[in-house]
Amino acid sequence: MVILSKSPHLSGFAMKILLEIQVLRSPWSIQPLYRLFHQCRKTFAPLNLSDYEAISRCEQEVPEYFNFASDVLDKWSQIEKERKEPSNPALWWINGKGGERKWSFEELGFESRKVANVLSGPCGLQRGDRIIVILPRIPEWWLLNMACMRTGVVFIPGTTQLTAKDICYRLLASKAKCIVTIDELAPVVDSVASQCQFLKTKLIVSESRRAEWLNFSDLLKSASAVHNCVKTRSQDPMTIYFTSGTTGFPKMVEHSYGSFGLGFFICGRYWMDLTPSDIVWSMSDTGWIKAAIGNVFGPWFQGTCVFVHAMPQFDPKVILNTLCRYPVTTLCSAPTVYRMLVQHDLTRYAFKTLKHCLSGGEPVNPEVMEQWKSQTGLSIYEGYGQTEIGLICGNMKGMKIKPGSLGKAAPPYDVKIIDEKGSVLPLGKEGDIAIKIDAKRPFTFFTRYVDDPVKTASTIRGNFYITGDRGSMDEDGYIWFMGRSDDVIISSGYRIGPFEVESALIEHPAVVESAVVSSPDPIRGEVVKAFVVLAPSFKTQDLKKLACELQEHVKKVTAPYKYPRKIEFVEQLPKTITGKIRRSELRNKEWGQI
Repeated sequence: MVILSKSPHLSGFAMKILLEIQVLRSPWSIQPLYRLFHQCRKTFAPLNLSDYEAISRCEQEVPEYFNFASDVLDKWSQIEKERKEPSNPALWWINGKGGERKWSFEELGFESRKVANVLSGPCGLQRGDRIIVILPRIPEWWLLNMACMRTGVVFIPGTTQLTAKDICYRLLASKAKCIVTIDELAPVVDSVASQCQFLKTKLIVSESRRAEWLNFSDLLKSASAVHNCVKTRSQDPMTIYFTSGTTGFPKMVEHSYGSFGLGFFICGRYWMDLTPSDIVWSMSDTGWIKAAIGNVFGPWFQGTCVFVHAMPQFDPKVILNTLCRYPVTTLCSAPTVYRMLVQHDLTRYAFKTLKHCLSGGEPVNPEVMEQWKSQTGLSIYEGYGQTEIGLICGNMKGMKIKPGSLGKAAPPYDVKIIDEKGSVLPLGKEGDIAIKIDAKRPFTFFTRYVDDPVKTASTIRGNFYITGDRGSMDEDGYIWFMGRSDDVIISSGYRIGPFEVESALIEHPAVVESAVVSSPDPIRGEVVKAFVVLAPSFKTQDLKKLACELQEHVKKVTAPYKYPRKIEFVEQLPKTITGKIRRSELRNKEWGQI
């Protein structure tokens, strides 16, 4: 897939070619022209971006060594020093209360080297050790990202909505030696720390002190800014994400310096369509991979300014006013945000600089796309991907948007729709969305599910990687999403495994048995619904009050975003002859009511 966009580094000749290409309006039939453009562009692209692009397309070998901090961020820092004119900051953070920070690439490099010395010094972390970072949208999250790259420490992010049980599970499963968090979650960590034998260091980001915790601010003030970045191989482990599945607790998805660092170049260059003159606001929770794509690798590969609003609670008016007040050029958010924004009269707001809108995490309703376009004049470019392999499909800038579709396959993936035997299905036929693999997996794929070789192997069917989603392909190569092939619920972009919610429910004395499925919702796309069989002694209680009690119970036992927004009390659950609950029957019943 090839999409071309304007760049400040183009020569007049290359720009002429670009303008001719844009007239064609069909980026899928211009390979010869692209190659000519590609050759002309090499001379003017900073950081050898053309080489990184070729690598990302699997047209060039992955380098043996790669580290995003030294090979990309530090090079942008050098470019900043050589520029005569001022440039956008690398990170622009506000908290909505008057607090603001602007850091250049050079300043980010300076601060992140100090953090690297904090990790390897007082925290006692060595290359290959694992660290869990549970922070909201504060600058320290970005500094720790870079510091982990510089030291070779494996970065494990987590959402601030995690409960004690969630945190304990992650500490035990990952064998993390250090955890970083804020005041609000420190007592939660303390409540489970004694159960986590691998945990050696607790680091708190706070202005106050806490017993048995190292203070991030204090250590940063006294840390040296001299640090030599470790030399990492492209296949070395860099980060681990916990992702929900159909059965069991969240799996650990491991990515390497190559798959994470190099793997998101195409995403930032073509789907996000970023340049050094852009300012991107990606609103993802720091615990999800979308934060890495939209707030670290995608933008900073292109030298783009990352804009961050701390915004602890979602507020549509705050978002709209921020878009009016700050020079954001690119907005990236979950469909839920757009659904809520179009409930307001958008014609009253002037987005003077906004020119590109992106969405991911779940399908965008075509009606929402139409309302957004009619009120703002801007299209929403949808992207579809996974924690395991990044961007799979996308509607790229300059490409015709078919509302409701996921767009076309993103390089280097060859996306197909296959049946249960691994055979490619005809156009228009529903099947499993899969990626064709050759002798070896694309380097952009995750390395493995840590400590779970069976689960890792289960993602392969013949010559295909199975995404776990169902869909179809039309005659133009656009992919249309039909739903999950398993029972994972995607609500407002959050992946929720039914097992996690059922496990929380069963801990309540009123619950004998439960089954959790997705249920349609006009704002969140789908929400968690629980079918609950009650213990006899609870059947005479006020069911409305009991439902609220169960919801609050789940919020306390597991992350609050997983709680069932709908609860239906039933006498029994549908089961197979072997006693397995037929969630599909319940799910079909829910979605059949639309």
